[in-house]
Amino acid sequence: MTSVPVSRIGSDPDALEAFYRDHVGSIQGFIARRVDDPHLAADLTADVFVAAIDSAHGYRPGKGSPIGWLYGIARNVVAEDFRRRARALNADQRISGRALAEVDDLAALDDRIDAEAQSRGLYEAMDRLSDKERAVLELVALDGLSVHEAAAALDIRPTTARVRLHRARKTMRDQLDSHALALVAA
Repeated sequence: MTSVPVSRIGSDPDALEAFYRDHVGSIQGFIARRVDDPHLAADLTADVFVAAIDSAHGYRPGKGSPIGWLYGIARNVVAEDFRRRARALNADQRISGRALAEVDDLAALDDRIDAEAQSRGLYEAMDRLSDKERAVLELVALDGLSVHEAAAALDIRPTTARVRLHRARKTMRDQLDSHALALVAA
């Protein structure tokens, strides 16, 4: 991995290419864990690097590593895409009528719901986290950043990130334990 000064990626094509090659795999992984459409993942990855080019002049090395900064940009790009899609879905639902489900469709859906119970428990536990705790947990547990890098990506102090991560992990353990007990009792 090369050490390209971030400030150069907005004006030097060779620096941008080296920076892109160094970090594209990490950013693709970050995005792929959040979206399930490969075309959308490719678009969002490109959007992250366009945003990085546009904001390279604002990068401050003292606030964190280049990859942490890039994860912060990626997080914002993905969040904006989710908001945009939610607005589009909401508009579509207001406009369109309701489709009727067939009995076979409902049976297949019921089977799938049962099969996904464990995943739902994990997502339900994550939903109980504050947005701030969830952000730190995702960056550390899913994206493999250190607590210090996650703090830089979120523009918070490392101590704050450690506290949020500790709280998130405790909440997840407590929620998953109670969910497992509920499944056993059912």
